[in-house]
Parts: sequence; C-alpha cells; structure tokens
Amino acid sequence: MKKVFFTLLVLSVGCGKKIEDDQVIAPKPTDKQPFSVPAHFPKPEYALDKNKITQAGFELGRTLFYDGILSRDGTIACGECHRQEYAFTHHQHDVSHGIDNQLGERNAPAIQNMAWKKEFFWDGGVHDLDLVPVAAIESPIEMDEKLGNVLEKLKKTEKYPALFEKAYGSKEITSAKFLKALSQFMLALTSSNAKYDKYIRNEAGGTLTADETAGLNIFQQKCGTCHGGELFTDQTYRNNGLKLDVTRQVVVNGKLEIKRFDDKGRYRITQIDSDLYKFKVPSLRNIAVTRPYMHDGRFWTLEEVLNHYSENMIDNGYVDNALKINGKAGLKLTDDEKRKIIVFLNTLTDRNLLLDPKFSEQR
Repeated sequence: MKKVFFTLLVLSVGCGKKIEDDQVIAPKPTDKQPFSVPAHFPKPEYALDKNKITQAGFELGRTLFYDGILSRDGTIACGECHRQEYAFTHHQHDVSHGIDNQLGERNAPAIQNMAWKKEFFWDGGVHDLDLVPVAAIESPIEMDEKLGNVLEKLKKTEKYPALFEKAYGSKEITSAKFLKALSQFMLALTSSNAKYDKYIRNEAGGTLTADETAGLNIFQQKCGTCHGGELFTDQTYRNNGLKLDVTRQVVVNGKLEIKRFDDKGRYRITQIDSDLYKFKVPSLRNIAVTRPYMHDGRFWTLEEVLNHYSENMIDNGYVDNALKINGKAGLKLTDDEKRKIIVFLNTLTDRNLLLDPKFSEQR
C-alpha cells in the first residue's frame, strides 16, 4: 500500500511529470560539506550518494525554505510553521496554520535528524524526504500551490537562476533540483549536541546530575521501548490510548467553526484495521521546546503527557502492548518518577540547532 501511495504522489506533482527521484545531481566540486554523521548515530537512511550536500546547495535550500514564493499568494513559507528556536516546529500552535488563515489537521512535526527517518508525517504517508515539501505546497489548507507553478515563479526571479547555477552549475530550475536543495537544508538540521550527547561522548558539560541520571534510568525502563536509541524513536506506529479526536476548529468563509473530525492515523495509508488510531512515534530530542504535544497538539505540558501515559489512557481495543501493565493500559508512574523523567528530557535540548544563525533566515 505504501508503494502505491508513493507512486501516486510522485505522478501527481510537477504538472504531471514524474520527479526524477533517483537522479544523481552532481554538485560543484569546490563546495564545502555542511553535513556529517555524528559518531554515536546510526547509519543514515537517506541516500546521500544521490544528493551530495554542499554549501551552495544548503544555502539554496535555506533560501527556499524561508521564501513565501512556495505558496499561492506568497504569504506562507516552510519556516512559518517550522521555527528554528523551537526545533523547527510551530510552537504553541496545536495544529499548523496555513494560507488564508486556515487551520491544518495535525501538529507540525519537528524538522531534525531527517537523514535518519524512514517515513514522514504522523501517518507515514510519504517515505522519501525529497517529496515531503510537495505535500505542504500542494495542500489546499497549507500552501495551496502547484509545484509546476512554483518552478515557473522561481525562473522569473532575478536571484534564483543564479543560486541554482551556484549550486548545480546551471541556471536550469527543475523539480528534482528544487526538491533536492530543500532536502539538503533539512538534512543539515542535525540535533546531536545536547547535554545528553556530551554525556554519551564523555565530553565537558556532559556530567549528569543525580536527578538526570535517575531520570535516564527510569526513562529507559518505562519509555525506552518506543523512544530508545540515539534518535529517541523506534520509528514505528503505535496506538497510545488517546481519547478519540472527534472535533476540530476549521475556518469556513473566514469564520472559525467546529466540525466533526476523526483522524484515524496510520489507517489512512494502509486501510488495515489494526492500524486504526496509530501515529508515528516522534523523536523526543528537543522535546522541552516543541509543545504542544501529540499529533493534534492536545497536551501543552510534559506533565500532561506523562499523566496521560501513567493513568489517563483510554483502552480503545488497539492500545499498544508496550503501554500496558498486566494487560491494562497505563504505565503507573509515581509523581517522583514523572519529575525525574522530565528533568532528564531537558538534557535532550540542543541549543546549537536552536540558535545557530546558519540555520536562520538570512536577511
């Protein structure tokens, strides 16, 4: 089913032309490399040999990321819903806000460590990073534009032909070059220098306090099945016992209305009953700055999140077994365990990613 979905998406963009997703686009040989694999990270999933990350390609992708030209009326850029200081999430917005002040259906996920992701979005509807921007560009409630139109607009500008030439040696602007440049910028957004990483690497500044160490141990015991490893996600899809989301605020003719809404999660993609209300396990890196939480942004604090997993889960018949004790939903955490887990989670904040000016909009 995933292969069918992916093929349909590829064929639907670029004015009906297939994106050259397997094409190797050679960068200029003098460009620097703004991306490297952290020593304690696993092997990336992204085919870096087909899209070598260069300084010029990164800079082109960064410029595109922050440019509203990607949207129908020029008002919505990728950086609108993905703010650097909040690990490229839409901080304090339960769901994304799009063109004409429309509200999306889901919380905007963080853009970080994208080279290691196998599938994208809360339901895994796209499994190629190069195609991720297409979903937002062509969504009628996000950017509401066609990829072909974006390319034509770029060609008519003064700066973009020169930026493409700098990155690729030619002023030609194609869908493949456009999407791979955006991927280069997103791939460079690596979060690997938090206090926890310094602890793992035995570096200065990485000494954990007693509470942080205790929180790490509790986290590994209670949360590690889904959020283990250096990425802090196993990249699976799980039903985590949320109360069903049956209403959603939407904008209709400029007015805010409440409409019935039933997000079935992974089931949208697979149409398999056992995937009902399953959502992708997110990474917990930078979790302290990426509120609100869950696919619909229903929880505003980490305390609420842990209270949910401890005693407020709804057993809807599909709750993941990893979230049950003796067959009953809920991890039964004590208040002290919750506090120490949150103390540990704060060690996952990577201020290099959040504050480095090279990832910011260049003015």
